[in-house]
Amino acid sequence: MSALDTLLTVQHHDTVLDQLRHRRANLPERAALIAIEQRMAALRAQLAEVSVRRDEVAGRQAKLEAEIATADQRIIEVEKRLYGGTVSASRELQAMSEEVEHLKTRRSNFEDQALEVMEEREPVDAEVDRLNAELAALDDDAAAARVAVGQAEAAVDAEVAAVAAERAAAAEGVPADLAATYETLRAKLGGVGAAKLVGSNCSGCHLSLPATELDRIRHGSPDQVVFCDQCGRILVR
Repeated sequence: MSALDTLLTVQHHDTVLDQLRHRRANLPERAALIAIEQRMAALRAQLAEVSVRRDEVAGRQAKLEAEIATADQRIIEVEKRLYGGTVSASRELQAMSEEVEHLKTRRSNFEDQALEVMEEREPVDAEVDRLNAELAALDDDAAAARVAVGQAEAAVDAEVAAVAAERAAAAEGVPADLAATYETLRAKLGGVGAAKLVGSNCSGCHLSLPATELDRIRHGSPDQVVFCDQCGRILVR
């Protein structure tokens, strides 16, 4: 096999390697994982928003419960004095009795407000629980998806290693100067530095060569390195 034919073999392996690397970068398993992670990110943002609402409601509930506790404590203190026998003045007893009634009314109002807040909080707590449950389920899905991505990557990597070994063996038959020219062209021309001449067409750019150029190539030395005058790639007869 001539050096040019060997170069075409190298090009074939390079094309396969490029395809494998593209496949690895665009694994459907990775796309599935990204979709799960995006959904999780959206849910976390939603959970953060709902949690702020829940904390605000919980804060109001805690404040009302504190007011109720304060009123209860004050009622106990006043009733202790009211019924303890230490106060005998009717005016003072009347004032304490009125204060107890006022405190009980105040406590009842706080209890009504606290009940409303509890009812307001129920759906918010339920929404937080739902979001946390969905996140937990997606976390399991993400873990499974990461395993799938790892397995798919390993399978592609094994193919890459095998093709790379074949490519390295073939490249030994290509002279250094020709290999350097090929690599330069490959870097500039989308990964294809050498192409087969099929009839009058370059398989790299798929354009027809002029008849005079074809005649020159066909009458030249078989080992002569020629280039497509359309795209500049190395042409292999």
